[in-house]
Amino acid sequence: MRGRVHRGSCLCGGVAFEAEAPLGDVIACHCSQCRRTSGHFWAGSFVPRARFRLVSAATLRWFRSSPGVDRGFCATCGASLFWRPVDGTEICVAGGALDLPTGLKLAEHWHREDAGDYYSPEGPPPPPGDTAPELLACACLCGACAFDLPGPAGPVTACHCAQCRKLSGHYSASFDAGEDCMEWRRRDTLAEYRTPGGGTRGFCGRCGSSLWFRSAAGEVSVEAGSVLGPTGGRLLEHIFVASKGDYYEMDDGLPQSGGW
Repeated sequence: MRGRVHRGSCLCGGVAFEAEAPLGDVIACHCSQCRRTSGHFWAGSFVPRARFRLVSAATLRWFRSSPGVDRGFCATCGASLFWRPVDGTEICVAGGALDLPTGLKLAEHWHREDAGDYYSPEGPPPPPGDTAPELLACACLCGACAFDLPGPAGPVTACHCAQCRKLSGHYSASFDAGEDCMEWRRRDTLAEYRTPGGGTRGFCGRCGSSLWFRSAAGEVSVEAGSVLGPTGGRLLEHIFVASKGDYYEMDDGLPQSGGW
C-alpha cells in the first residue's frame, strides 16, 4: 500500500533507514558474493531511491564488490544492509534489516547454481555428497581476512533469531569449530562486535563479510558461507524460529525449535 513507511536498521542502531511502500517482493541471492558477505545467502527487496531515506548513517560503509555495484554494511556491528548499482535508480534493502511485520514475500531465487553444498534454495538439503574436504579455506569477500579449518564442516545450524537476521541480512547458517583450530592467514581488517547477549561477532571491517561467532561461554561457530568451495557439511536444523522473518517460509522439512 502506497504511503506506508517501512523502517529498518542494523543491530547496533548506527545505521537506520526508511523506505516508502510499495517495496518489491524479496529476492534471495545465492551467488558467491552474497553468500560470502552474509555468511549464508542474502535476501533483499528493491525500492526506488526516491522513496528511500537514511535516518542515520554514522557507521555506514560501502564496499565496491564488483564494477558498478556497492554493498552497504555497518562498520560497528557488521550487519549486511544494502546492495545498489552505482548508476541505478533503485537500492536493495536486506529483508533481515526491516522491522517486522514487513508484509512482504520471498518471490525469487537468483543464482541457484551457486548455492552452498550444505543446503538447497528450496526443499530438503541435498544428500551427503562424496566430497569430504580435509581442509576448509575460509575468507571474506575482499580477501583481507582468511583462515583455514580442518574439514569437513559437519552439521550446519540455521538461526532465525532477530540478532542473526539483522547481522546476516536474512538468517544465519553456521557450524561448530574449535577456535584453536583456526589457522589465520590474514586478518588485518578483522573487526569484532560485542553483542547484547555477551557474544562476539567477527567480520571484515573492509567488506563487511560475516566470519564467525563466539558465544559468551567461549564456543565458536563459523559462518558456512565463508567457506571457499565445498564444506562437506549439511544443514540439519532451524533454531529460534519463533523470531523468523515474515517474508519467507521454511520448506526443507528439517527440525525446528523456538530456541536452542
